[in-house]
Amino acid sequence: MSNALTAAERAALIAKRDLVVDLARVFCVLLVVVIHLLMIGVGLDASGAIVMSRPLEAQTWFPAATWAGQIMPLFFALGGFTAYTSWRSTQRKGGDAWDFVRGRAMRLATPALPLFVFFAVALGIATIVGVDPVLLDGVATGTGSPLWFLAAFLIAQCLVPVFARLHERAPRATLAALAAGAVVVDAIRAATGVTEIGLVNLVFVWGFVQQLGFWYADGWFKARPAWQLITLAAASYLLLWPGVGAGWYSPDMLVNLNPPTVPLALLGIAQLSLLTFLHRPLSALMRTRVAQNVVGLIGSRAMTVYLWHLPVIVAVAGLTLLIPSAAPEPASGAWWWTRIPVFVVVLVLVWLVTIPLARFETVSPAIPVGSRRPSPVAIVAAAVLAIAPPFAVMQFFLDLPIALWGSVALAASVLLVRARGRRQKGQTSGTYSTANAR
Repeated sequence: MSNALTAAERAALIAKRDLVVDLARVFCVLLVVVIHLLMIGVGLDASGAIVMSRPLEAQTWFPAATWAGQIMPLFFALGGFTAYTSWRSTQRKGGDAWDFVRGRAMRLATPALPLFVFFAVALGIATIVGVDPVLLDGVATGTGSPLWFLAAFLIAQCLVPVFARLHERAPRATLAALAAGAVVVDAIRAATGVTEIGLVNLVFVWGFVQQLGFWYADGWFKARPAWQLITLAAASYLLLWPGVGAGWYSPDMLVNLNPPTVPLALLGIAQLSLLTFLHRPLSALMRTRVAQNVVGLIGSRAMTVYLWHLPVIVAVAGLTLLIPSAAPEPASGAWWWTRIPVFVVVLVLVWLVTIPLARFETVSPAIPVGSRRPSPVAIVAAAVLAIAPPFAVMQFFLDLPIALWGSVALAASVLLVRARGRRQKGQTSGTYSTANAR
């Protein structure tokens, strides 16, 4: 009977989820791993010194490929869908905006903490033993590059309660205001030449793309016939051309990533439209037990895979230099062919890394009975402390000082969002004590 009950519970859970979203998230993570694997080339020069290169970006077709391969907008849109459904669930269970922000800060700061500690230890040891500073700087910059996502994503997620209310009151006006804000920020940045102005688009561009996820959750995209979805995607891509042709934006969508620019908002529309267009066959695929198991397994550790894949890639590339003939010249024919087995090795090693680290990703924001939620001040401080280290990496690139103080900041963030001790007499903890953030 217990097995039957488990099967029934499993079926009920699956029925409530959009499994295509789960599939798309896993696809995005694995595609990021593939792209980074092709971006990192490690070899030896004539003197025997280690040289790092970026073979993928050296290809003439790379900028064009980024129009399809730059999938971060889809990632943020899917995050918007998940956050919106989670926010509505939080409200149904009696939670408020502070509960939601606390859960988001906890879910992102906790898995990031061991990575920053690892970087602090590794970079510290490398500095002490006298590793070439230029090489060390290149390795640190490369392995830390994905961390920008934590800052951008958490900023967007912390704004979900506000943007969700705006969406419910005036969905079109909210989306239009975010789009207009992104255009204005880009225009001011172009007119002044001050790149840092573009950081404001962490709110406008990623907020816009996240808002698309709200529309997806409401069923707007699914209600569109196939021809409208294709037209919407095509129109979004066509609108990219004037800005790129005029030189306002780079044809390389990777360049348009940090700070984020309007082309990413257009890519978000196109990608979410195409995902919806393919929803029926993808949904049929996700009805199979094999697909559900694979996606569920990888999805449960997706953040850990994302955070740790580049250190593993760099480590594997370095180890191949110690094996005769195991490290073909980057960008050579042999190098491209060996990316397939290297990808498999990287995935296996990353998966081994996730075994002891998975508990950091699966931390629950539930507040035990008898305990109380941290104060709003503590939650705000925790969110800021969680955003600051990856934001510093985004702006200044990873180095030993950032790894050290980032570890301290993230540890403080994790401590601040923990449930407090038992309530005093007359003190309430709210009705959200057993609600989990998705």
